[in-house]
Order: sequence, then structure tokens, then C-alpha cells
Amino acid sequence: MIPLFPAVILAGGQARRMGGADKALMPLGGARVIDHLLSGLRGQVGAIAINANGDPARWAGLGLPVLPDPVPGFPGPMAGVLAALDWAHAQGADRVVTVAGDTPFLPRDFVARLGAAKATAAVAETVEPDGTVRLHPVCGMWPVSLTVDLRVALAGGERRMRALCDQAGAVPVRFDAAQPPPFFNINTAQDLARAEAVLTVSGQPIIDPPGP
Repeated sequence: MIPLFPAVILAGGQARRMGGADKALMPLGGARVIDHLLSGLRGQVGAIAINANGDPARWAGLGLPVLPDPVPGFPGPMAGVLAALDWAHAQGADRVVTVAGDTPFLPRDFVARLGAAKATAAVAETVEPDGTVRLHPVCGMWPVSLTVDLRVALAGGERRMRALCDQAGAVPVRFDAAQPPPFFNINTAQDLARAEAVLTVSGQPIIDPPGP
């Protein structure tokens, strides 16, 4: 049996457009955003951790390791990827999957599709209704061997996920439009309302949040 890669949910941002609230813990469809995300992620990966800053107690009910950014100053998702790489290395893994904590509709074949790219690094890509190609670099697979270069890039002030993709030679993996939309992310209250509407229209079942 092929071993499953570990995965880290990146939820270390400051969520300014949501008033600083944890987007992953927002209510959605009778559960929370992260419950929907975990429902899609479990079974695709091995061990799961969450990258988050501040008091880790607010995540205690998930039963997951909480990994703070390894560099100060909230430098963005690149720091979350570095936390994921450090943790994956400690797990003895050679690659790690990362997903954004505000993406409740993760495709059920997400990790399999990335692994099929036959590249050490791969990231999700979709096409908008108007034909615009959109990269989702936070939702990707990364080699642990990238750790040193990423740490150096962060120390040098690099913050762009696209620069990380270039550095890693990440291959884009295209996912077709679907309902619910893959990699839809929640940044605002309006986005949260749209996600609720998508669940209602799609008839996706309500997910019960895990017990403490």
C-alpha cells in the first residue's frame, strides 16, 4: 500500500476582512467551515495538523496538532507552508499537502490528482466561467527538500506564493468546474453567505462537528 502524505490546514492568517475571526471556525451548513474541509480531506491523506497562530486552545476540539508560524510577523501562507514542511520532516515524510483553512469544498480526488502529476511539487488550478485560469497555490503538494530554500526566501522578505511555486517548480493541476465549486475560499461575510447558499442548492449533507 502506498503511504498517505501528511497534510496541514493553513489557518494562520489574520482574516482582516472577517474582523480577525477564525474563518475556519465560522458556522456553515450546520457545522463549521473546517468540518466540511476535514470531511473532504480525511481519507485522502495520513496525519493532519493545523497551522494557526495565537491561543491554540480554540482548536482543541479538533484533536489536531497546532503548528504556529515558524517566523514572526504574520508573513502569510508561505510561513504556513514552512511550518508544514518542518512538521512533515519530523513525521519522516518526503512530501506534504497543504490546503487553505477557508476552503470547505475540497475535491475528493484532490490529493490523488496532485500525486498523479508525477512532480515533487504541484498546485491546484481552475478555470473561471469567463475562461480565466486561476492558480490556487495554497492548495498544493510540496517536497520536504524545499525547507531550507523556503526559510532563506522568507528571511529575505519574499512573501509571494507564486514565487514559491516557481522556486519549487510546482506543476499546475487543473480541476474542472463543479458544484460546489472547488477551492472556493471564504474571505468575507458575503463569501460565507454564498457558501451557505451553495450547500443548500447542491443538497450536500450537513456535517456534524466532531466532539471534544
